[in-house]
Order: sequence, then C-alpha cells, then structure tokens
Amino acid sequence: MQKSTNSDTSLETLNSTRQGTGAVQMRIKNANSHHDRLSQSKSMILTDVGKVTEPISRHRRNHSQHILKDVIPPLEQLMVEKEGYLQKAKIADGGKKLRKNWSTSWIVLSSRKIEFYKESKQQALSNMKTGHKPESVDLCGAHIEWAKEKSSRKNVFQITTVSGNEFLLQSDIDFIILDWFHAIKNAIDRLPKDSSCPSRNLELFKIQRSSSTELLSHYDSDIKEQKPEHRKSLNQIFGSHLHKVCERENSTVPWFVKQCIEAVEKRGLDVDGIYRVSGNLATIQKLRFIVNQEEKLNLDDSQWEDIHVVTGALKMFFRELPEPLFPYSFFERFVEAIKKQDNNTRIEAVKCLVQKLPPPNRDTMKVLFGHLTKIVAKASKNLMSTQSLGIVFGPTLLRAENETGNMAIHMVYQNQIAELMLSEYSKIFSSEED
Repeated sequence: MQKSTNSDTSLETLNSTRQGTGAVQMRIKNANSHHDRLSQSKSMILTDVGKVTEPISRHRRNHSQHILKDVIPPLEQLMVEKEGYLQKAKIADGGKKLRKNWSTSWIVLSSRKIEFYKESKQQALSNMKTGHKPESVDLCGAHIEWAKEKSSRKNVFQITTVSGNEFLLQSDIDFIILDWFHAIKNAIDRLPKDSSCPSRNLELFKIQRSSSTELLSHYDSDIKEQKPEHRKSLNQIFGSHLHKVCERENSTVPWFVKQCIEAVEKRGLDVDGIYRVSGNLATIQKLRFIVNQEEKLNLDDSQWEDIHVVTGALKMFFRELPEPLFPYSFFERFVEAIKKQDNNTRIEAVKCLVQKLPPPNRDTMKVLFGHLTKIVAKASKNLMSTQSLGIVFGPTLLRAENETGNMAIHMVYQNQIAELMLSEYSKIFSSEED
C-alpha cells in the first residue's frame, strides 16, 4: 500500500492573527479522487473581535465549501456539518444485497442524516432548486465501521442503517476519509439509540433478517477484523474518557501519549512534515487495536518504522476522546481569552484557565505542548512552524460541544489558541502551583 504524503489538514492559515485583528486568509482544498478535485478559497477580514466581514465574490469558485448555502433555508444551513466528494457504493437495500457499483458522490452530512448527490455539486444545486430529493440516509440508530474486507480499495468504511441499507464510502486520501469517519461517527453518537428512533434497533433488525449462519459469519468477521469498538476491554484506551484512562493507569498523563511522544522525540524531530503528513491508515488502525487489546506495544518494532504512523495514532487518540483535551465547558472561555487585545492579558487569561483544568487535562496538555515546542525548535528541518502545528492540533484538541455558529471562525480561534499555547508555553505552564 502506498504511503500518503498528503497534509493532515485541508486548511492553511496564511496570515497569523495572534493579535485578534488583521487579515486572515484561508485556502480550502478538497481532493477526493483522481477525477474530482475541488479547490476553493475564501478571504475573511477580522475587523472586530469575533466579527467577520466577507468580501463579495463574483465567482462561484470563490465561495466557501458550504456551496449550497444560497439554496438551503437558514435553519437547515446551520445543521450542515460537512460536505464534499467521496466514492460511494450501496451494497444492500432493506437487507437485500446489491451488486457493488462505485460512483463519485457529493455528500452532505447534517446532524441527523447524510444526503448523496450524483456526479457533482453543480447537479446538487440544480436538484435542490428544482425540488428533486437526493438519496438520504437516516443516521439515527445507524452503525459505522471500517470495512477493509468489503473492497480491494483502501480506506473504506461502511454505514448500516436500522432499515437494512448498507453503504460503503471511500477516499484514497487518508486524512479526508478519517475526517469523514469521525464526523459521521460523532453525528451517530449524538443521536438517540432507543425507541425514539424511527425504526427498531439495528441488532434486532439483523436478527430478523439474517439466518443463524449469516449472524455467525457476521460476528466471526468482527473477531477476525478485530473491531475494538465492539469488544471494549476493561482497559480501553482509544475512545475512553481521558480521566478514566488516567484513573486506570494511576497517572495524570496516559501511558500511550508518553510512549508516542518518546518515539517521536527519538526519531521524528527532523522529519519533514512531522504531524502534518499522514501515515498508512491500515497500519494506524492495527496499532490502535493492539493498544486497546492491552497487547505489549513496542514502538521501536519495525512495523512502526514509519514515524507518521505513530503521530497519526497519537492524533487519532486525541480525536477519539469523547470530550476533547480542552473540555467542552472551557471552550467558550478559551475563545474569549484569545480575543483579548493585549498580549500579556491574553496570556494571563489562558494561563488562569489552564490552572483550572482537571489534572489529567492540564498535565496531558503540558506534556503534549512541551513536546510540540521541541518540534518547533527543529522547524528549519521539519518545516513545522508554530502556525503549522496550530492548524493541525487546534481542531483536534478543542471544539464546541454543539457547533451552531460559524465553523470557519471557530477554526481560526482553535488555531490561534493552539498557537498561543506553543509560542507562550513557558509563561502559560510555569508556576502552576502559585
């Protein structure tokens, strides 16, 4: 399998706005197949703290990635969480197996459903204007899992609905498919899983629709594919709350985090694009499984030779935390702190918030950002500046619990907070006991 050298993030912040004012330019790229590439740009001027003025664009290509906003009602627009190109194949309809037929689809994820539009975003716009309804998937009670065995293509995951519909989604680009998987999984996890769903429970449906042989095959497949999300051990690491992991380990910093950091500092500080370049997704998933099943992990083993696999697994650990490293209850407070005009005031406000964090969050944050300062110190070799790491880690470490505002603006603040934690690390984390 060919290793990916694509960026771990599609957003490049071209001008830092550490002072809370000035021009911010963002280039958004979404390349999802050899045949479909979408490149768009958007300029935003922060004329006032937290306020955005957008220049009027005369060209369709200069609109934001939320290209459907001119035809979607305002309430519906707020519900759109993600959209873009993916390869899609429907392999079952109401429990009846279908021939796998891959096609490129423009996919729109909202808080409760996914909509598939054929061919292109232009056709999606045309369909919505004419009232044509796209194929829609209700995520309530749905199940999502990686499905390596279902296709010879790489980076494939499957969505199964309570009504028995099954879809495969795929992209050759590792970070794009990872972002989609976690966005859809998070949407499913937020939805009710009981009788409030429109259909019966997924497992009940499977029992009614499947023969005992098929069920045995299904569960045997789960075991062979080593799906840790269905076989959580008592010492689950990925997907567990940070404080629970630390309680089990009698520590305030997870052992896995410390082990990854040690490996990167031993052999990755000089590597070009460290933390930005994606590692092989299948190998990262294998590492994830080993950690979750309490098997002995030796990151010096040759199978983890690619340091981008280690950094990818560390980022995945933080992405899969049920609550981010920056707790939800602190998100708005950190945003307000970063908006402060005076730099010293801003640093003191952030430092005060860090001191109020629960010990596992605070100590893990200190270890992680201390490590990242060592990455920045080697920026001349690894080409990862404070700004670059802010772009990578901002959305990974902090986010709003309910995203109802301008996601682009939140992303700017997320990046800025991560940058400040790096650039002013010694001031923010010094004398925490005072």
